[in-house]
Amino acid sequence: MIKYKYNEDTTLKELSKYVDETYSQHYSHGKYQATEFIIDAGFGEGFCLGNIMKYAQRYGKKDGKNKKDLFKIIHYAMMAIDTLAKEQQEEDNSKVKPTPLTYYYNQPQSSGAVPSFHYGPDGEPIYTINPDGV
Repeated sequence: MIKYKYNEDTTLKELSKYVDETYSQHYSHGKYQATEFIIDAGFGEGFCLGNIMKYAQRYGKKDGKNKKDLFKIIHYAMMAIDTLAKEQQEEDNSKVKPTPLTYYYNQPQSSGAVPSFHYGPDGEPIYTINPDGV
């Protein structure tokens, strides 16, 4: 078992409790949180980073030094990480190269093209299209 030097295990439990509580607060009345609309509109990264800066600047001023402002910073960082992961997944998905089967299925039905499929020596699937239908 890891002996945490800075009580990270305790802090993570407190952070988890804080995040759970945000889902029952006024931020989430109804089906969606306002943050979801902001992220879906493409402004998630800026919104999250702006809030990180806001709570970092506010720390120690509004309610003195308190964990809640620090938890808000971490929570917005977590949302920014999630937004980044989703953007990267979308990028990865858009890089998928179409196979000849994609070409085949995008052709008019009357084109006569016939798809063929077999495995190459390395086990990779090989797709080919016979445009003459033979």
